[in-house]
Amino acid sequence: MKTDIPQLPDYEKDEPTMTPTTTATLKLNDGVEMPALGLGVFQSPPDETREAVRAALEVGYRLIDTAAAYGNERQVGEAVHSSGLDRSEVFLETKIWISDYGYEQTLHGFEKSARKLGVDQIDLLILHQPLPSAFDRTLAAYRALETLLTDGKVRAIGVSNFMVEHLTTLLDHATVVPAVNQIECHPYFQQRDVQDFNAAHGILTQAWSPIGGITFYRDGTHGSTLDDPVIGDIARAHGKTPAQVMLRWGLQHGRSVIPKSTKPSRIAENIHVFDFELSAEEMAAIDGLDTGRRGGPEPDAITLETFGREIPEA
Repeated sequence: MKTDIPQLPDYEKDEPTMTPTTTATLKLNDGVEMPALGLGVFQSPPDETREAVRAALEVGYRLIDTAAAYGNERQVGEAVHSSGLDRSEVFLETKIWISDYGYEQTLHGFEKSARKLGVDQIDLLILHQPLPSAFDRTLAAYRALETLLTDGKVRAIGVSNFMVEHLTTLLDHATVVPAVNQIECHPYFQQRDVQDFNAAHGILTQAWSPIGGITFYRDGTHGSTLDDPVIGDIARAHGKTPAQVMLRWGLQHGRSVIPKSTKPSRIAENIHVFDFELSAEEMAAIDGLDTGRRGGPEPDAITLETFGREIPEA
């Protein structure tokens, strides 16, 4: 897809493997520090995932987000282990799929993911979706995460795509407040009610599809955030790309952002967002783009009957 965006600065084209000077981290509610920006590998084919993670690590990424349901945990692990980086330098995050919800099932789900990633400890393990039609299984799965945290097999635990009602019920039963709630969050769909609830309870909002990718590969009628004139004007003012502006917007709001790409040039572009700052007026202009239209599936549509799938053994 062609977009009217400014060219990357020369240093990004000439030195695609240079490591940006960024130490931006976010402290989770259990004291663990996590890089603010990472690489997402949603729907990345296994071989492309391996190369994308290698490219990301070369240009300075230190957070990789994957999931059991993506089918590429093994390739993420291979890329990390072949990078030459110490294991402690890379923050690995993965997700348990709904088919492995339930206490014992989720404990086994961790084992499957850890073996595929080739690690003994996972930095952040989260539940991929609420399961509203069988929330007792969701609660049992979260109890398993709490056990894994107590046993030191994970450093932090969290959830993904949980709305306020799901979080409220979870907190009524949980002994550990989730460290992270990973949700669809981009200029066209900001979920402020969920973000506000997260903030009030010390839960970090992590944005998937932070540049609105889901709006232009799943719903062609929504329009692409990359073509938005407000974002385009701000990008030109800073000599940046629309994607960089959206990532900067998310970071300045205190969110973690995990843009997905398998293209080395885009991967390099997406991490070069720590050398400029959006003004209060620019932030407010982007805030004003919210359409309230979700790009991903409605949480209540997630059922075992429609979305259940077997997660292979390691």
